[in-house]
Amino acid sequence: MLELGIKLLLSYLLGSLNGSLIIGKFIGVDIRSVGSGNAGGTNALRTQGARFAIGVMVIDIGKGFLPAWLFPALGLPGVPLDPEISRTWLMFACGAASVVGHCYPVWFNFRGGKGAATLIGMLIAAAPGLLLYGLLVSASIIVLTGFVGLATMAAVTALPIVLLIKGEPGSSPAVITLSLLALFIIYMHRSNIVRMIHGEENRMHKAMLFSRR
Repeated sequence: MLELGIKLLLSYLLGSLNGSLIIGKFIGVDIRSVGSGNAGGTNALRTQGARFAIGVMVIDIGKGFLPAWLFPALGLPGVPLDPEISRTWLMFACGAASVVGHCYPVWFNFRGGKGAATLIGMLIAAAPGLLLYGLLVSASIIVLTGFVGLATMAAVTALPIVLLIKGEPGSSPAVITLSLLALFIIYMHRSNIVRMIHGEENRMHKAMLFSRR
């Protein structure tokens, strides 16, 4: 249990290193005070441009990848590897802890992003075969509706469903973790849901196949 607790804490702390807030410090911009107020890649792109957003994505994807890829087999000083802990469970747990850290970063007053980029990083390490499915769902929703938030919610919801269709047992670490993360990321997009209901959500009109603008 010591190994589990320490590695989850380290994953959370790493996840708390929010890309848009770190880069924003260097240029004197708090991304949470502009645009939608979200400290994530979409708001970074809309308000600060492509170069800023690319830097944000590199950091946010990387901090999701690193804990899931490195921590399960990493020996820490004074913390022996616990043979009772499944390395697969630990991989997904560390990735999930990083996603939570991104959304509620201790370094930035618990005001972060919505977790999509960090989840992508976790998937690259833990389940790379799912990335294509998630990207296809996300791209389809954006092309049809222009809603990035809706695309993200649809993509994360599709991930555990794809695993189940492919024969993964419902009790597997991947299905359970990705199901919980889907619920968590949908919760993080609750403001997007409210804006869509009221017709106030921004659309990416340039990416839409059928746009009135």
